[in-house]
Amino acid sequence: MANYIDGFVLPVPRNHLDTYKQVAETIAEIWKEHGALNYFEYVGEDLKFEGTRSFPEFVAAKEDEAIIFGWVIFDSREARDLANERVAADPRMTDIVAPLTNPSKIIFDAKRMIYGGFQALVQTTT
Repeated sequence: MANYIDGFVLPVPRNHLDTYKQVAETIAEIWKEHGALNYFEYVGEDLKFEGTRSFPEFVAAKEDEAIIFGWVIFDSREARDLANERVAADPRMTDIVAPLTNPSKIIFDAKRMIYGGFQALVQTTT
């Protein structure tokens, strides 16, 4: 069965990784409550491949920033759209996002985040 995913890449200052992880864990649970099948976020480790443009280059990462690569899996685009509507209306998100918009507490620059929704092209499982 082909799923639909939302994918994203963003830089996070290394000194904020623990805080970011706590926020991401809470957000993952909220998304799953509203219809996401799975939620994943990984920290970049091996990000250079000769002849290609790297994630750090693409998001203009600074030396002290880690690259986060994440994706959220849904049954379908319709399920994703509904989940995103529900998440946006969830009052817990306001509690999570509001402090992050305070200039003294910003843990990442959302303007440098890359995001998109994707339909399956090739999908294998073990």
